[in-house]
Amino acid sequence: MTSQVYFAEQAFLTSGWAKNVRIEVLNGVIQAITQDAEAKDATRLTGPTLPTMANLHSHAFQRAMAGMAEVCLNPNDSFWSWRDLMYKMVQKLSPEDVGIIATQLYIDMLKAGYSQVAEFNYLHHQHNGQAYGQKAEMAQHLIQSANTAGIGLTLLPVLYSHSGFGGQPASEGQARFINTTDQYLSIHQQCQTMVSEHNLHQVGLCFHSLRAVTPSQIYQVLEEGPKQMPIHIHIAEQQKEVKDCLDWSGQRPVQWLANEIGLDERWCLVHATHLTTDEILSITQQRPVVGLCPTTEANLGDGIFPAVEFTRESGRWGIGSDSHVSLSVAEELRTLEYSQRLRDQQRNRLYGDSQKDSCSQQNRVGDFLFQQALLGGNQASKVKLGLAVGHRADFMVLDHKHSFIAASHHEDIINRWIFACNENLIQHVYVAGKQVINDFRHAQEDQASRDFTALLKRLFN
Repeated sequence: MTSQVYFAEQAFLTSGWAKNVRIEVLNGVIQAITQDAEAKDATRLTGPTLPTMANLHSHAFQRAMAGMAEVCLNPNDSFWSWRDLMYKMVQKLSPEDVGIIATQLYIDMLKAGYSQVAEFNYLHHQHNGQAYGQKAEMAQHLIQSANTAGIGLTLLPVLYSHSGFGGQPASEGQARFINTTDQYLSIHQQCQTMVSEHNLHQVGLCFHSLRAVTPSQIYQVLEEGPKQMPIHIHIAEQQKEVKDCLDWSGQRPVQWLANEIGLDERWCLVHATHLTTDEILSITQQRPVVGLCPTTEANLGDGIFPAVEFTRESGRWGIGSDSHVSLSVAEELRTLEYSQRLRDQQRNRLYGDSQKDSCSQQNRVGDFLFQQALLGGNQASKVKLGLAVGHRADFMVLDHKHSFIAASHHEDIINRWIFACNENLIQHVYVAGKQVINDFRHAQEDQASRDFTALLKRLFN
């Protein structure tokens, strides 16, 4: 039995900001929260304290190529030309390489305010498509990296079988990803066994996309797979994908999934960038969460998610860093809000419950963005984060010496952090009551950085 008691002069609870908050933790779970309390024997948290959140979409290996695809090779560069570059890089990576990348990435995620990551893993095999001796070897390295960093992992082994709608044969560049349905279910079972010993980790079901699996495969996995796990899928990210789906089925991707498979709260629809009004209503009525990755979607030129319209219908969403061109909760949320402003040529687009009527002084954009991303990440990753009794004791402490933080009333802190600061303000991070970032540093960061630097030099020099 491990117990801790913390005291924060300012803490962002599920009900909003509170003063002089005492947080009692037992075995990594919050047992009691008392407002207007005294510090007594508690560990003092020296700055504004907020919950950390789940990063609901990650391809860890892609962090290695961040910034390397910003060279115009084609006047019509798009996601599809970026994907060709990604396929070339991925052929070079061993399981040990992926572990090195993931260790550095997960440490950086903790520093950025994420304490759980949904890892969308489709690197299952060797570069020629041959299985490793241990079928889920890549997954094992990801788990080890999460353990080294001290971050929670929602492992999402991916079913990826085809190159296009209607069961088109996979390309040579996709050989590492490909499994039959039975092979996938076997790998998935191995992953469940691997994470069973770890309190911070769990497994979900995952389809790469509608173009990469057939309807019969979806039916089989949902029938034979565990019934309580989250389910993730890339969907409607690109206009070409929407067109190809229409050509194949006569329906748009989200429309097809809702009509032919059915949606519920287990589903995370990653990107879902291109939606009609009917598709928005289908999502909001059936209550899946949409997994938004604003910096990656901007980097790839995907398009602008209709967040204002989605929010009017009380849609659920969370954020992920996807290809990891950025690792910042604040930047993801800022990019989401700014995309709506640029599209609509108006300010303050996402602000909360009164969105259907008119905004008021109390509708702080930053607070709303942060709360929605926290709730959506919880649903997609099947975790309980947030400063509340019964939730995992994950939280971050902002630098109280920073001018914008030191001079702000607590109700302005999140707006200042998201919209006014480019430097990292997250000074300390705790996961399940254990400190993993201390004064901006991680205990393993020097070794992780050396390993990652050597790997990058080998890959790209």
